[in-house]
Amino acid sequence: MKVMLINGSPHEKGCTYTALCEVAGELEKAGVETEIFQVGQQPIRGCVSCGFCKKNKGNKCVFGNDPVNAALEKAKDMDGFIFGSPVHYASASGMMTSFLDRFFYAGTVLKYKPGASVVSCRRGGATAAFDQLNKYFTISSMPVVSSQYWNMVHGNTPEEVRQDLEGLQTMRTLGRNMAWLLKSIEAGKQAGVSLPEPEEPQITNFIR
Repeated sequence: MKVMLINGSPHEKGCTYTALCEVAGELEKAGVETEIFQVGQQPIRGCVSCGFCKKNKGNKCVFGNDPVNAALEKAKDMDGFIFGSPVHYASASGMMTSFLDRFFYAGTVLKYKPGASVVSCRRGGATAAFDQLNKYFTISSMPVVSSQYWNMVHGNTPEEVRQDLEGLQTMRTLGRNMAWLLKSIEAGKQAGVSLPEPEEPQITNFIR
């Protein structure tokens, strides 16, 4: 089993990375392999709704000059995902939002794989950003992994984040809960439990 932790901060080893490492440590203790994927600092285009990913059976975006397709390629071999972002104006970072819009729209391999989000902020806006990130899972048939509190850490530097004892404990609990759910899913597969049978999508709007 393997979990990809996506660091949506432009700082490779900043506050968000510190939180993700705390989660990864518990996953590794439970025998789950981890990989931290750094989104980086280069500009990331937003989705332009061109339909390329759907016409070409998904899991690849038309824009190939940023990290989205590299992450989608790695996602094929992953069993779970944790998405981390700093809080910018009470939301996930703009770069992370653009990344996720395309990653999820093209990501045909995400369905039924557990997901969780982690946010890092200096002081406020964390719950709004946390809510924003969780919406990606609940529209994608992904089980959402919870913790003992909302998945957030506080601090302006990695050193300050390490002083947020409750935040770090929340990260460790998240890691253990993710490992437990992954093992439960694997046990279900071995016991012959099949995936839910999908229905043909019904698309409606509110214009008469």
